[in-house]
Amino acid sequence: MRFIADLHIHSLYSRATSQRSHIRSLAAWSQIKGVHLLGTGDFTHPLWFRELQETLEPAEPGFFRLKGSILPDSVLPFPCVPSSECVPARFILSTEISSIYKRHGKVRKVHSLIFVPDFASAERIKSALAVIGNLAADGRPILGLDVHDLLEIVLENAPEGFLVPAHIWTPWFSLFGSRSGFDTVEECFGDLASHIFALETGLSSDPAMNRLVSALDRFSLISNSDCHSPEKIGREATVFDTTFDFFAMKAALQTPCDAAGHRHLAATIEFYPEEGKYHHDGHRLCDFCCDPYKSKELHGLCPVCGKPLTIGVLSRVLDLADRLAPVYPPGSPDVYSLIPLQEILAELLGVGPGTKTVMSKYWQLIQQFGPELTILTEMPIADLASGDFPSLAEAVRRVRQNLVHKKAGFDGVFGTIKVDL
Repeated sequence: MRFIADLHIHSLYSRATSQRSHIRSLAAWSQIKGVHLLGTGDFTHPLWFRELQETLEPAEPGFFRLKGSILPDSVLPFPCVPSSECVPARFILSTEISSIYKRHGKVRKVHSLIFVPDFASAERIKSALAVIGNLAADGRPILGLDVHDLLEIVLENAPEGFLVPAHIWTPWFSLFGSRSGFDTVEECFGDLASHIFALETGLSSDPAMNRLVSALDRFSLISNSDCHSPEKIGREATVFDTTFDFFAMKAALQTPCDAAGHRHLAATIEFYPEEGKYHHDGHRLCDFCCDPYKSKELHGLCPVCGKPLTIGVLSRVLDLADRLAPVYPPGSPDVYSLIPLQEILAELLGVGPGTKTVMSKYWQLIQQFGPELTILTEMPIADLASGDFPSLAEAVRRVRQNLVHKKAGFDGVFGTIKVDL
């Protein structure tokens, strides 16, 4: 079965998240977006863990659904016929941990995603971590725990679970972050490195950038939204083509393409990496942004104030790269680089993406054509052109063909991608 998974989200118990990020809203928006499998996020938080236990029940092995009496908090605005588009919302138990600790005389700040197939495993991990830090303080808890030791806790308490380093290039909090990370997976995880088989690329990088680094060849690359509000579900996601259960999904990450050439890891859905808020180097307070080559000329210092620039993802990738062009392992997933539908509509209508004008048109299109990701990736351009908003068809065509104008993000400021009709 081909299905779309967004495995990194946050609940309303994480900092800087929408109060709408509750389970019924997440279920509704996953269907509106066309995402079949959604991470729960935040299972280490006591209140969210209790809510998950009260609202979810087992479905396919290792996956969960809303209990029978609980419904998504909005009715689907399009007819749901039996197809891959309309699989009822499913969840996988997940959480993100922020590890801040000292190693080799340097402060390390690494974020990790943890996935488990059952509540018993989640409970054991939660109990092990509760003696280290305050899990109730944040849905994404900050722990003074070496990420190597975090992985050890996962392996001991949830042997069928797995850990994925999150948004691996983000400057401040990631495996390869320019401010606090490591240069290799092996340096970070030591004798447990073989248990890492997938990496999350993050909004500011894409597979082409990661495939400049030969040391990453053995890893599957996945993409997720890291959304802090339900409306952002699916802005990045991963497409699988395998049996619809936890264990087959994990196996697909371990062996993305089988001996017969079948790709179990079929595609990733990406932000254009320039839209990510740490793609280029820069200094937000001085509104200064530059590419890696200019940054090196400036010796990493802001020409406005003289303070160090925040070194972005592209610079960090190039620091570790040992190739001039990306090399993809055999059977690598397809890559869909997209602009979210609300952003496309905002540009076409000349208003902000969250305005009533945009949302009215958004719901009209969803009702007419189906889930957002279907519109952006699968819908024939001719069908879109037949609607009452034909300029959308040309905009989607340009996005699919990478005919867009890009202004890179930097130092926490999102970039912009335009179709320029």
